[in-house]
Amino acid sequence: MWRRQIITKTRAVCRASSASRAFADKPADIPPPVSDAFKDAFKKAAPNLQLPKFPSQFMKPRPPVPGTLPTKLTVNFVLPYKSEMDAQEVDMIIVPATTGQMGILPGHVPTIAELKPGIMSVHEGSEVKQFFVSGGFAFVHPNSVADVTVVDAYPLDVFDAEEVKRGLADFTQKSAAATTDSEKAEAEIGVQVHSALSAALGLS
Repeated sequence: MWRRQIITKTRAVCRASSASRAFADKPADIPPPVSDAFKDAFKKAAPNLQLPKFPSQFMKPRPPVPGTLPTKLTVNFVLPYKSEMDAQEVDMIIVPATTGQMGILPGHVPTIAELKPGIMSVHEGSEVKQFFVSGGFAFVHPNSVADVTVVDAYPLDVFDAEEVKRGLADFTQKSAAATTDSEKAEAEIGVQVHSALSAALGLS
């Protein structure tokens, strides 16, 4: 009896779920983050503290999902200490995903990609900007917005080829001479980064 009721209720839920869309194509209606009741309660509980701020008070709302294929890709390129690109519209970006070079065009399918050390290329018309990124993540949203967050990044033209060669040789030697796991891991990271830099500069 109980089993039959559970099956019946489960089927009803499944039918209701299948009748609704699996994703939203417009922003949800979010109520104001701070109500008068909350303000009064907060002042009573902590009269000497400032009223806290909520992300929805200062974050820009996401643009709606376009009904047609957009012509531009909006890119946010963020490092821990600065924003390299803030809602900049471009034609395409190519990021060094762990699965290989990944091109992101306007209207790209939503996805999340882990990035490895390598070159990120930003294409806008005939202009191409290249950055060497140390690793991070790329988030592609349904509204043709791509968020690229990395630990560190520099324009490719700031690197000296000879310094990269010396660094690769130095870390390769340290990796071979390492006697502990931590020394080996640190040296391997250096080899990986300098190898990626060397390939980006056309040295190997």
